[in-house]
Amino acid sequence: QVQLQESGGVSVQGGGSLRLSCTSSEYSFSTFCVGWFRQVPGKEREVVASVNSDGTTNYADSVKGRFNISQDHFKNTLYLQMNSLKPEDTAMYYCAADCPAYSYCSGGYCYGDRRTEFGYWGQGTQVTVSS
Repeated sequence: QVQLQESGGVSVQGGGSLRLSCTSSEYSFSTFCVGWFRQVPGKEREVVASVNSDGTTNYADSVKGRFNISQDHFKNTLYLQMNSLKPEDTAMYYCAADCPAYSYCSGGYCYGDRRTEFGYWGQGTQVTVSS
């Protein structure tokens, strides 16, 4: 089974920066249809940043201008650079990737005959931002 592995989540002071990493020994990241998501207890998981099939990127309004998604293909690693962190950024962060063949992705979802989530997910890394 394909496993993605996140790292980099720690506790930081508000205003600080963190870089999350996501890698896999079983899966080679495509340039497209990759993303970062986050979830807090009692709330639905939300898309933080994603790369669409057309190469464009989507960011949640709450993180625009502060977060950046990027990749290093040589290292097979997906990154999320997070700057100017706020307490409301506190969450479990997940990386995810891959859509089925003959589908496209947009806004953190796959679209074929129906909307589905990305196929491969990590276990999550906790980010805690204190005020």
